[in-house]
Amino acid sequence: MNRYYIVVEGRVQGVGFRFFCSMTAKPLDLTGWVRNMDNGMVELEVQGSDESIEKFIRTIKKGNRFIRVDELYQKKIPIIQNERTFTERY
Repeated sequence: MNRYYIVVEGRVQGVGFRFFCSMTAKPLDLTGWVRNMDNGMVELEVQGSDESIEKFIRTIKKGNRFIRVDELYQKKIPIIQNERTFTERY
């Protein structure tokens, strides 16, 4: 079990990226949150198995026809015990 803080740069605001992250995380049994930043980037924290986190990152990097990820920065952070959901923050 690991947790990462991730910042995503690209066309990631106003294109459903937070919803895309949420819909990608839930079937992988990942927890955490995602929110827009004032500088046009998106930040998120994601927690779960290494395999699920790797699949999550691969999927959000691919995006869809609206989303374009130019850069993705990640840093391992301490896990949060008893976290149960992945949420979109505003």
